[in-house]
Amino acid sequence: MERFLWICLGGAAGTGARYLVSGWTLNRFGSAFAYGTLAVNIIGSFVLAVLMFIGTETGALPPTARLALTTGVMGGFTTYSTFSYETMRYLQEGAWLLAALNVTITVVGCLAACLLGWAVTRSLIAT
Repeated sequence: MERFLWICLGGAAGTGARYLVSGWTLNRFGSAFAYGTLAVNIIGSFVLAVLMFIGTETGALPPTARLALTTGVMGGFTTYSTFSYETMRYLQEGAWLLAALNVTITVVGCLAACLLGWAVTRSLIAT
């Protein structure tokens, strides 16, 4: 239960950080492109890799702290970081096909799910 609470607390912190970074990026660069989302995804991917390396390769980060920071903070900040990390691990293991499948299925599948969700909701609400 303690881990769960740390993860939830981390998630709240990550969500707040996402809001701040996205807002700053919007003010700095405008709304012509999804700069906020792009910034959050790139920053999150970098930070997750740093945390996972420290946690899994050096053991310097205790398991509960690693979960709070990765699943919690980074999960609240962006789930794209997890996608990037998992794809990177496939590449490091030489599993090129799995990496390509992960990228293709995630991008196409998520876009298709978004389009489907929009279409279904639009048909049910009939605007």
